[in-house]
Amino acid sequence: MCRNIKTLHNFEPPATEDEIRASALQFVRKLSGAARPSKANEAAFNRAVDKVAEAAQELLAALVTTAPPRDRHEEMLKARARSQERYGGTGAR
Repeated sequence: MCRNIKTLHNFEPPATEDEIRASALQFVRKLSGAARPSKANEAAFNRAVDKVAEAAQELLAALVTTAPPRDRHEEMLKARARSQERYGGTGAR
């Protein structure tokens, strides 16, 4: 089950539809407590993912910032360094 939903705002290049959908899926999984829904709940689960992804796209399109866009690679390196400091090892998975 997901434990970490990544920030998608203010990156260069901008978040893709696939990244937004993956984030929506993680969010719905977390809310429902199920990594995969039962057949009985599958339609509701998929509708929720679609609606959350749509809301996320609208939000990202509407957000305004004066900060310069962050670099994805640079942010990944910072996260690895924090992980290494916190847990030891390489921080890579």
